[in-house]
Amino acid sequence: MMKVSAIILAVSLALFTLLSACATSTLRPEAEQTAPMKNTINEIREFENEMERARQDQLDILSPGWFAKAEASFEKAKSGAEKGTELTKILDNIAAARGHLGNARETAKVARTMLPQVIESRRMAHLAGAAKLEKEYAQVEGQFYRLTEAIEKNNINYTKKNASKVDEAYRNLELMAIKNETLGKAREVVGQAEKDGAEKYAPQALALARGHLGESDEFITKNRYAAEEMQKRAKEDLFLANRARVLTDQSKKLEKMKPEETSLWLEDVLSKITTRLSAQDARDHSMDDQAGNILRSITALQDDNKRISAQLASTQKELAETKIASNARIESLRETLAAFESKTLLDEKAKERILAEQTATARTLEDERRFNQKFNEIQNYFGANEAEVYKRGNQLIVRLKGMQFPVGTAIIMPENYLLLSKVQRAINNFENPSVVIEGHSDSTGSDEINKILSQQRADAVKDYLIANKTLPADKVVALGHGSGKPVASNATPEGRAANRRIDVIVTPSLRPGQS
Repeated sequence: MMKVSAIILAVSLALFTLLSACATSTLRPEAEQTAPMKNTINEIREFENEMERARQDQLDILSPGWFAKAEASFEKAKSGAEKGTELTKILDNIAAARGHLGNARETAKVARTMLPQVIESRRMAHLAGAAKLEKEYAQVEGQFYRLTEAIEKNNINYTKKNASKVDEAYRNLELMAIKNETLGKAREVVGQAEKDGAEKYAPQALALARGHLGESDEFITKNRYAAEEMQKRAKEDLFLANRARVLTDQSKKLEKMKPEETSLWLEDVLSKITTRLSAQDARDHSMDDQAGNILRSITALQDDNKRISAQLASTQKELAETKIASNARIESLRETLAAFESKTLLDEKAKERILAEQTATARTLEDERRFNQKFNEIQNYFGANEAEVYKRGNQLIVRLKGMQFPVGTAIIMPENYLLLSKVQRAINNFENPSVVIEGHSDSTGSDEINKILSQQRADAVKDYLIANKTLPADKVVALGHGSGKPVASNATPEGRAANRRIDVIVTPSLRPGQS
């Protein structure tokens, strides 16, 4: 009897201690918890990890009913631990939650066996961005949940009967999502053009944009995974859509202009091109003659490009001759080395020096050949109006003449993407290079503003290269020089235009001349 009383007293003291420790709305610090409560808290944490793994295994989707019951019991256990509920009730709730979760796992196995194609179609729809189609997505998800709920209720016939319908619904949802991701922007622009009056002001351009969109839509329907061709078509669709919108706006403006105002506007456009090409002012000639004057100037520039190509070919020939001469020098060193082979230890050291010189010469020649080969290739990436490519010692400099920013801003416009993709291609020619982006401005405005703006523009190009995974952040530096390093006179529009530039300086990890 004494033993029973002692046991009752010990249990009472333990319960009193436990209830005192859990009396507040939150758990006490671990140091103040009793041993039984510590074990319970550990069990709660372990089961919380189990619930997270269950979510990762999609049990909340494949067995939503049982998973919800497991969650509800688990929440009761956690709430009880916070409020100081009896330990047995907390443990009962954890046990119930674990049992429900076990049922969810068994149900999920059945769901995976019965619905493998539906589950895969659902996954593909998710990858395509179906969740963005909120209304349609919610509707199909509801159909899927009804399939898994039917399995939980042992209504297998319902699941078998409706699985193919849900699979088809996810397939259709995936196709809608792909079309939305691929063609959504172009459709939006076409819709805006229609609102702006394209039917009246640019009917031909609008019809072309609509027709191309329709063809792309049909192509995607038949080839939903042809990603490369879809992106190509999407780019063309957006181009045509923007063209229809721009022509609509321009036609509206022209409608309000008098005949002479229209002619003066067109003359100004042609004159700006003429000025940029440094061609003869032909405003006293017809528009056709002015256009011909521009075309002749372009032809002259193309001829200059051919001349530059010929110079490059000459440079390559010189490099080949240099290689022959260097090979002859290497052969001479080999002969000298052979002559020293039978000499004393002192001569052996001389032989080692000659061997090192031979190796260094061969490496230098190879480094120079590879660098010049890349230099010649990279020069051909860019048009005359896009960039100039130079060598400066062991560095390659790409001067981006065609890089244009909106006035007073450092925003990279879409029309610069092609030029920057060529810069990426040029940088990728080298293994693990370091790159410096230099921003330069003309002398217009204050030095402080020019310095800040040129730094912001250099930072914008740097961020673009990092975002597109051209270089890691620690391999690229952006510097803004303002107007401090002009390449032309700031007294003329042409000179100022030349001074507003971005220079990309590439330093290869293996430099010509290194051994």
